[in-house]
Amino acid sequence: MNRPIEAPVIGVSSRPVDDRVKPEYYIGIDAVTDPIVRELLRSCPTVFGLKRAITELFSGGSGRGLPESAGLIEPGATVRGTVIVCEGALIQAGAFVAGPALICPRAVVGGGALVRDHCVIGPGCQIGFGAEVTRSLLAGRVLIKHTSFVGDSVLGLGVSVGAFVSTTSLRCISGPVTEPATEEITIHLDGHRIGTGQTKFGAVIGDGVVVPAGTILQPGTLVGAGTLLYPRTQIGGFFPTGCQGR
Repeated sequence: MNRPIEAPVIGVSSRPVDDRVKPEYYIGIDAVTDPIVRELLRSCPTVFGLKRAITELFSGGSGRGLPESAGLIEPGATVRGTVIVCEGALIQAGAFVAGPALICPRAVVGGGALVRDHCVIGPGCQIGFGAEVTRSLLAGRVLIKHTSFVGDSVLGLGVSVGAFVSTTSLRCISGPVTEPATEEITIHLDGHRIGTGQTKFGAVIGDGVVVPAGTILQPGTLVGAGTLLYPRTQIGGFFPTGCQGR
């Protein structure tokens, strides 16, 4: 049975939706080649709804049909639960994939990679040795070739994640850490506090962004398409499209 990721902790805001929290601000949706990924992006008014949309996709609640699993799973790979490997996709020996997960055409989950729990790995993505992806949407051609962690996040087309990068999705301002989390992740835009409706939310990284090696992204980080990120230990907050994020 597919369990919910987590329950929203706030109601629906009456404030008009800011363009900077819409999926199209970060991802060129018309350039997304996979129809399921494209429809997921188009169906959500904000990026904060994408995790729930993925849950509904696998539970059948979205009304969208899932493709047949016709890709290649090499001997020596470990695959558990509902894992759909589309034609032309590959899970290599030594990889571990725990569903529900959708591996789109031409995507490769390499030996030593871990993909688990409500993931959509878009066309042409490459997940390499030591990389872990969970509860996330990768729109297409995303490279996570080295040891890194991407969780509760949305990555656009052509995003490149360097070695030892980590998204963080759980706000922890005092211990001990408890599960399930109870504190909502919020972001700030122009002095307004915007709730994500989730207690775990990592980052949204727009098309073409390169995340330098060793970067830690704080919960609720939003990076617009084409933004140039300079090497830093930690980043957080909102980076507009095309800016230079020092």
